[in-house]
Amino acid sequence: MNDQQHPLRSGFTAASTADEVLAGADLTGINVIVTGGHSGIGLAATRALARAGASVTVPARDPDRAAANLAGIDRVRVHRMDLLDPVAVAWTTTGRPLHVLINNAAVPAPGTVVRDSRGFEVQFATSHLGHYQLTLALHDALRAAHGARVVNVSSGAHRLGTIRWDDPNFTDSYDPGVAYAQAKLANVLFAVALDRRLAPDGIRGYAVHPGVVLGTQLNAGGDPAAYRAMGLLDQTAGRSSTPRPGRRRSSRAPRRSCSPPPADSSTGSAGSTSRTATSLPSTTGRCP
Repeated sequence: MNDQQHPLRSGFTAASTADEVLAGADLTGINVIVTGGHSGIGLAATRALARAGASVTVPARDPDRAAANLAGIDRVRVHRMDLLDPVAVAWTTTGRPLHVLINNAAVPAPGTVVRDSRGFEVQFATSHLGHYQLTLALHDALRAAHGARVVNVSSGAHRLGTIRWDDPNFTDSYDPGVAYAQAKLANVLFAVALDRRLAPDGIRGYAVHPGVVLGTQLNAGGDPAAYRAMGLLDQTAGRSSTPRPGRRRSSRAPRRSCSPPPADSSTGSAGSTSRTATSLPSTTGRCP
């Protein structure tokens, strides 16, 4: 798949802000779903997309908590949904087209193996299986957009992962990092397969690596010394600093996949992606 990847060469860097990425983009009339859109980089994406004019729906297992976090942001609505039972998403009954689906939600890696009611390991069930089922449930709405994007938020950790075909649910030898890498690799493979199969329907797939984003629930247990060694924290005051080349802390990748690519770009990858699907060209200044 490597011969299908070409950098977008957008000019953005790891320190680019959401407003810089979406400058000049008019997303009025664009419908977006962001899973996990009420916290962390999902919240940043929701806020930026809504500010640019998009109508954003945030599915959440705890709608009250999500609504509190999203208070004051225009053009955002919350629907109850659990990724362990994603077919319940209310969008499927609205009849509206869906232009962008950002599969962003994840769970912090538990120290001991946790499985859902069906027996699936919880990271794999949430990050991959839930989003897979959600995407299929929304297929008609995505197709109705006549040019839609599905953005799977993966991680550079996918390079460390394999799919444990014989034991994906870790009935033996559970390791939280290995389980996380498997789930993120599944996100990438899903994006590639989705793009190949659904491009004729006008639905394109992305897998993006947003980088190490400090202050999110997923990185709450990280070692500050390790972050300083990576150049992600200031050595003295502990403030976020501009990372060294190759070290990313920006949450720009999900938004960049939803913003217009350069005019001469017909294929590309967003963020620090690997094994990504091709991008969708845009000449309208809108998303997609």
